[in-house]
Amino acid sequence: MAQSLSHKFGQIIGDLLEAGLEPQLRQFAKKHKLYLDKKGKRKARAGQKVSWKDDKDNMHDLDFVLERGGTDKKLGVPVAFIESAWRRYTKHSRNKAQEIQGAILPLAFKYKNVSPFIGVVLAGEFTEGAINQLESIGVIVLYFLYETVVKVFKKYGLDAAFGEDTPEVEFEKKLAAWAKLPNKSDIAKELMRLNKAEVDKFFDKFAKRISRFVERIIILPLHGEESATSSVLDALAFLKQYQEGTTQKPFTRYEITIKYNTGDKIEASFKEKVDAIQFLESYK
Repeated sequence: MAQSLSHKFGQIIGDLLEAGLEPQLRQFAKKHKLYLDKKGKRKARAGQKVSWKDDKDNMHDLDFVLERGGTDKKLGVPVAFIESAWRRYTKHSRNKAQEIQGAILPLAFKYKNVSPFIGVVLAGEFTEGAINQLESIGVIVLYFLYETVVKVFKKYGLDAAFGEDTPEVEFEKKLAAWAKLPNKSDIAKELMRLNKAEVDKFFDKFAKRISRFVERIIILPLHGEESATSSVLDALAFLKQYQEGTTQKPFTRYEITIKYNTGDKIEASFKEKVDAIQFLESYK
């Protein structure tokens, strides 16, 4: 099935969003000594796509991944997963938000010990509900309004505005005008400049996550027999008669709490010492 001209033009805007974002990410990666992976060839992986496996071995394609310890020849530890998306109509925004969530959440779960930064860069028309859906699961959203995109193109003499009733002949004109533009990268830079306040806020949050460090680790070995009940009265009776000085109870589990300087906290529970050690080893 032939690709519609409206979809083709929308793809150009989506690619432009990535092109504007890449230099910003490259500068950020250099400053924080990270490796930036983007679409294209890389010896450490196969193919052109930036793909990572979740804990069920499902592959997820992303726009950008930043790694600690990564090189062209070696995969590092992913500390940031970043997606970008363009949608012209709000009726498609919720589905796109769910699609992004489906791609990023399994990876965030697999690498939860590193607590990676999850960023999504949106442009066009997205409902408040779609954006809230992403933010509610910890995603940091950078949003470029449809009007901002149109304004940038207009500055360079191209009318990027369109709707559902825009005829194909108009898209032919837009695509022809785009093909003639000599410095397309300038449009990408201008898009970032017009939204500078939001771009800066996005990267400030990114920097805080990358710069965080472990402030305190609490390990609590628990001994005792579990008392389970559905009655509040029975639970109160147990607490009132429980002797805290008893030390001959059997070992139950290790409770581990990791606290960061940012206020973030990760809690874990292990019955086996070897699992607790493996958990802490992953933070070295």
